[in-house]
Amino acid sequence: MDISAAAELWDAHPGWLNTATYGIPPRRAYEELEAAMTEWRHGSNDWASWDVSVGRSRAAFARLVGAAPGDVMISSTVSQIMSVVATALPPGAEVVVPDIEFTSNLFPWAVAARVRTVPADRLADAITPGTAAVAFSLVQSATGYVAPLADIVAAARANDALVIVDGSQACGWLPVDVSGVDALACAAYKWLMAPRGAAFGYLAPHLRERMRPLAANWYSGPDRSGSSYGPPLRLADDARAFDLSPAWFSYVGAAPAIELLNEIGVERVHRHDVALADRFSAGLGLEPSGSAIVSVDVPGERLAAAGIRTAVRAGRVRASFHVYTTTEDVDRALDALS
Repeated sequence: MDISAAAELWDAHPGWLNTATYGIPPRRAYEELEAAMTEWRHGSNDWASWDVSVGRSRAAFARLVGAAPGDVMISSTVSQIMSVVATALPPGAEVVVPDIEFTSNLFPWAVAARVRTVPADRLADAITPGTAAVAFSLVQSATGYVAPLADIVAAARANDALVIVDGSQACGWLPVDVSGVDALACAAYKWLMAPRGAAFGYLAPHLRERMRPLAANWYSGPDRSGSSYGPPLRLADDARAFDLSPAWFSYVGAAPAIELLNEIGVERVHRHDVALADRFSAGLGLEPSGSAIVSVDVPGERLAAAGIRTAVRAGRVRASFHVYTTTEDVDRALDALS
């Protein structure tokens, strides 16, 4: 699908440069969610039709990251996914984490292991034979820094360390392939443009053998219709063993949004998003970063006064650009700062 034609499928007001905080849903996602909410309001349907969206979104996310659907768990938050991944680590294990990292991918390791922080651009060099895992954001939420995944994977493999990735600020605009990754978690309400409450986790089969399903529940059973009552413990034989019981409406919105991203093609989205980010950087006299997130030291109040919605992270204005962003949005922001 052509990117200009795709942009017509959203109803974004001009000036939204804040997808790194939350993404705007495509019209078809909003309409499916609105229909489900109407069913809920009137009691005109049961939950089974909403639950179909969980399978749709699992399959769509798996396609997005090059995984098999059976290797994808569903959850509500990144921190919950990381907490259950942490059960694969032995007591006192060392986990190397960037010194600037969103706490959903830091606190679970601080609880379960021994954390060593290093500069984000030194991750690969910091992995040693004593490192059990390296955990990092593929794209850093405050700065937009894109981690050198291939280098980190190579260093981890050389030292028999696990590679654990937070893809929340990457999946949806940056082409992602989980080959070589042991676990990847992604909150879907940002670049995947789903309602908050949907999250996905890729779990490599060899990693699942070391994990414990601490949140085991009826939805993680092999036959959900027969998993509601009584012992014995019975769990699916794939990543679904780690599923949380889903917040259905979040997945009703997630499925059509992620399916549309696959239809457009993330490579096209990537080119569009980075071109707009680089246009913004160039307008401020900065070098291009190759990221859809740009962190700049500019007066954010000027942007707000012009109706440009951004965020402030680590004391700097963070602008982020996605499929529904236009060159007019970028130029309007640059005019406000000129």
